[in-house]
Amino acid sequence: MSEQLTIALSKGRILEETLPLLAGAGIEPEEDPEKSRKLVFETTVPGVRLLIIRATDVPTYVQYGGADMGVAGKDVLMEHGGDGLYEPLDLAIARCRLMTAGVAGQAVPEGRVRVATKFTRLAREYYAAQGKQADIIKLYGAMELAPLLGLADEIVDIVDTGNTLKANGLEPRETIADISSRVVVSRASMKMKHARIQPILDRMGEAVARRQTQ
Repeated sequence: MSEQLTIALSKGRILEETLPLLAGAGIEPEEDPEKSRKLVFETTVPGVRLLIIRATDVPTYVQYGGADMGVAGKDVLMEHGGDGLYEPLDLAIARCRLMTAGVAGQAVPEGRVRVATKFTRLAREYYAAQGKQADIIKLYGAMELAPLLGLADEIVDIVDTGNTLKANGLEPRETIADISSRVVVSRASMKMKHARIQPILDRMGEAVARRQTQ
């Protein structure tokens, strides 16, 4: 196994909030990922590089060895299933909730419900646990349109402030899970590169603790 250590990071908000924590562990990209179209970045630590990819791909890259460790939202990790992954650290960033939502003031049908979501696995598990029969419709975006156009009775999606729901005439209903971003490490890398990975986890953990006391 290569001594190169590759860390996969999610684009967007998670990247913005993870970089200061990595910096707290002494790892900084040599170029600003926000200003570059590159996907791989060398860092100030020799032999450690960053991979900037879609959030949904992070656990897959880590699971199959494309990266040794990564940072992704708990929603993505739950939907992925987490096979072959350790989840040693909650970074307590990018906090939000995975929720059901529907048209404001409109009751959920008594019988079978139609649910639009990109979290098909989680939605299926949630409605089954509620004892409800649900037809799951996979959408990749603009979830809020589905109930408005009669495509679905409810949606399952990430809710931060709830403003987007409100702006589109929807209301949040049940919370399925509280979400934050986590560090994941492949089982193989944790075994073979433990001496390199554990100090990074320790220093990132210290950076998280400092952030929470500020």
